[in-house]
Amino acid sequence: MSIRETTVMKTPETKVWTDAEFMALPDDGNRYELVKGELINLGNSGALHGYIAIILSAALFALVTSRKLGVLLDSSTAFTMKNGNKRSPDIAFFAKERLQELEELPTGFLEGGPDLVVEILSPGNTVAEIEDKIAEYFANGTRLLWVISPGQHYVLVYRCGYEPRGLLTSGDFLEGEDVVPGFTFPVADLFQKLSF
Repeated sequence: MSIRETTVMKTPETKVWTDAEFMALPDDGNRYELVKGELINLGNSGALHGYIAIILSAALFALVTSRKLGVLLDSSTAFTMKNGNKRSPDIAFFAKERLQELEELPTGFLEGGPDLVVEILSPGNTVAEIEDKIAEYFANGTRLLWVISPGQHYVLVYRCGYEPRGLLTSGDFLEGEDVVPGFTFPVADLFQKLSF
């Protein structure tokens, strides 16, 4: 009779990050998300990505502040999801109704998914990664999500789940619907050519 030897391999434990540890990450020019205990370096975005983010942020900011609808936050802001993940969309809007208990924004993280999430695709994004983000945002309170493709010049509009509710191209308009009431913006303006 032979005796079989069993080898037990230790797998690395998933680190549980505190908010303080996440906030203390070095300011090295990179953006990070925390997904299932793993620190994900989102890397740097290209010029076109940043240009689209500024164009759309400026339009949203003008309406959001003039009508006192809530707050607009940029990609350096992380949000804590129910499962502990920290997500950082390219543009985020929190409606004032969700901020009523605050006199000022915290230096740390807001809980849950923003009411509006804007994700601008980068060449390295995978379909699975984007689908995971979409599902997680909606599971955490997001009501409207736009995925912008700089290379293909379209915007996918999501209201919940994996299936986009609409595909917008240059002849269409982004609508804030009931999430950012009164916001309308020509999709073509996101992809405008430089004209000096």
